Amino acid sequence: MSVIEAEPVATTDLVDLSVLELGRMMRSGDLSPVVLTQTCLDRIARYDGRLNSFITVCAETALAQAKTAARELAEGIDRGPFHGIPFALKDNVDTAGVLSSSHSKIFVDRFPTESATVASKLEAAGGILIGKTATFEFAIGGPSWDLPWPPARNPWNRDYLPGGSSSGSGAAVGARFVPAAIGTDTGGSVRWPAAMCGITGLKPTYGRISRRGVHPNTYSLDHCGPMTRTAEDCAIMLGACAGYDPRDPGSIDEPVPDYLTALSGSIRGLRIGLVRHWYEEDATEEVVAAVDAAVAVLRDLGAIVEPVTLDPLRDYVDAKTTISIAELFSVHEKDMRTRPQDFGKLLRSRVMAGGLVRAEDYVQAMRWRAELASRMMAHFGRFDLFVTAGWLAPADPADPEGVDFFKKRQLVTMPFSLTGMPALNVPCGFSAGGLPLSLQFGGRPFDEATVLRAGDAYQRATDWHLATPDLA
Repeated sequence: MSVIEAEPVATTDLVDLSVLELGRMMRSGDLSPVVLTQTCLDRIARYDGRLNSFITVCAETALAQAKTAARELAEGIDRGPFHGIPFALKDNVDTAGVLSSSHSKIFVDRFPTESATVASKLEAAGGILIGKTATFEFAIGGPSWDLPWPPARNPWNRDYLPGGSSSGSGAAVGARFVPAAIGTDTGGSVRWPAAMCGITGLKPTYGRISRRGVHPNTYSLDHCGPMTRTAEDCAIMLGACAGYDPRDPGSIDEPVPDYLTALSGSIRGLRIGLVRHWYEEDATEEVVAAVDAAVAVLRDLGAIVEPVTLDPLRDYVDAKTTISIAELFSVHEKDMRTRPQDFGKLLRSRVMAGGLVRAEDYVQAMRWRAELASRMMAHFGRFDLFVTAGWLAPADPADPEGVDFFKKRQLVTMPFSLTGMPALNVPCGFSAGGLPLSLQFGGRPFDEATVLRAGDAYQRATDWHLATPDLA
């Protein structure tokens, strides 16, 4: 029996399998990429009308790519562990001939002629593009109800939001519409929706994944990152899309290791600094309890976890905000001057604020950023990793009149964004209301392997990441 003709396992079970498990089934002939892709498309058609995670679904081309993947695997052509895996892209990532709107009226009819490097690399690895996902407008202005498409909803409870700005990518993976998606992260936009949707999200080191063809939010802070169910699957996706790109001025020519081989399952002897002061006062009691319980698991696994005091969250947030709004204004200045009415209200207010940042403020913020990064790096003489909360509260209600999240609480994801260091969020529990909670690991630059190793070891010892929302 060929891979194309293989009888599927029960399709209701496919959505609960990891990228690695799906790949093994496709290589054994027990699963066709066509069946897997159709299962994803059917699930989206059935449930996404309630979640709004997708802006565009590429059903016809996805099935064509799936048939190609099935034929290649049947012929012994194996492009690697991502071959035959359906995935989604945040809609600020360019895709040739496919709407790339950045969830904005400004780009409502934008169909690029060339795909972003990250999209091309995933397709070259045999990935199957299912579609483009909702985001905050231009990855910063949201959640907004005054845009051409509604904001995405949380798969665990549609009355709540999925975080952002990679909101649709987080919701799509959390809802098991796709096993993997790409998000972008400037201050936490991969890790926040991962935390809210009960999935795993990795912000790699700045420069590890090309941003060419990704519409910028903040040039000096933007990252692309994988969003999957497990750290192991993040390792697979990162391996497929990481690498130097001379067409991205922020890309860094650093060798890409085999991340899967780093997942030994053991963290015995690993030295981890617990940054408890980032969450012990501002987080909800449920978050504090869940993160403390997760730290106990790490100690049981043999890691040496000791407290460490880094700079206050507010220092990172203030430096990042000054840099980000200034760069954001430079990106959108022309449209802001000529067609401001076409921006959503939230984005318009954020862009306009950037026009008031003085050059000396921007320069001082950049200097402060370098100082904060240097002080964080100094602690890696003592520790291999940091661990802290992944977010400080469960998901927020989907309320058009709700408080702007920038004004609501500190962003515990911000330090690793500002310093450009890799960070991974993994599920670590649920609130009393059934909403996911999250744990965050941070590591040395270009040491994603150790960050992923810790996340994978934690997930082998726990089962929070195995929980599936009931979309019915």
